[in-house]
Amino acid sequence: MSKLKREHAVRRGEWLEWPLPSPYVEELKQAGDSPHHVRQWLLSLGQFPEKWLNRLYSTGGIKLSRNKLLLHMFKEQELSAHPLYAAALALDGAEEADILYEDDYCLVAAKPAGMAVHPSEPGERGTLDEAVLRHALLTGQQVPLRHIHRLDADTSGPVLYAKNDYAQWMLDEAMRAKRIERYYAAWVQGRVKQDAFTIDAPIGKDRHHGSKRRVSPSGQPAVTHVKVAARSRKGTLVHIRLETGRTHQIRVHLSHIGHSLLGDGLYGGSTELLSTQALHGYGLQFDHPWSGAPIHIECPYPDWFLALERALAPAPNS
Repeated sequence: MSKLKREHAVRRGEWLEWPLPSPYVEELKQAGDSPHHVRQWLLSLGQFPEKWLNRLYSTGGIKLSRNKLLLHMFKEQELSAHPLYAAALALDGAEEADILYEDDYCLVAAKPAGMAVHPSEPGERGTLDEAVLRHALLTGQQVPLRHIHRLDADTSGPVLYAKNDYAQWMLDEAMRAKRIERYYAAWVQGRVKQDAFTIDAPIGKDRHHGSKRRVSPSGQPAVTHVKVAARSRKGTLVHIRLETGRTHQIRVHLSHIGHSLLGDGLYGGSTELLSTQALHGYGLQFDHPWSGAPIHIECPYPDWFLALERALAPAPNS
């Protein structure tokens, strides 16, 4: 049996209603159309995470109604027990989430520089997780939002969130398999000579500085792809694609080759023009967790990045 197409599935409240072509219905009837047999049949398709299907089955979330498969995909979650619930309700002076993309399965929010993705200690306010939860509450969504990846606090750019268990399973797996592409722009010190190159150097902890990382033979594998976008007399604008996602990877790798990020004092960058690292995530690409369609998200340069670009005044024809 060929791969079961998904484009005709529609959401009905908390359930996904999925009309099945007659050959599939006949196959199911022959195998038995109880929830147990439907689960076994779904497993045989190889299109769903086994643990997710088993969890769905254990809560009565798999049904067959005539020629329609019903999956309890969008179960609402009571958010009052969320550890950030009280903070998200406090609207005075609260940061609003800048939503770049949203549907029933996932959401992408633009994180500004200086904002952490999640609290590093109990009671910490002003995180992106808090802003995204506030967005859900203000739009009447009782959904279990969970970030799929993170950015350093001082890095701006898009962050992907799952809005249900199924999406989280699929996006977590895509992240592990390196199928989620992240694109960055950075202003670095000096004139980078090569137009395009790859830095393949393992990264580990710096024994002499608890908050730093360094290139180390005993570290974790780390691969960064770099392409020059513009050169000026005071620096170089580079576009970066991450193949791995180690802590401070871009900052460590560019410092390692002698081109620290402007503003990144921790890794040797000049703070003359900027007090924080000149690093912005301008793009994110992933396959939609349900349809499989490629989703490309663009995150415009923030004002501080554009101001830095003007101050550096890239040389013409450089």
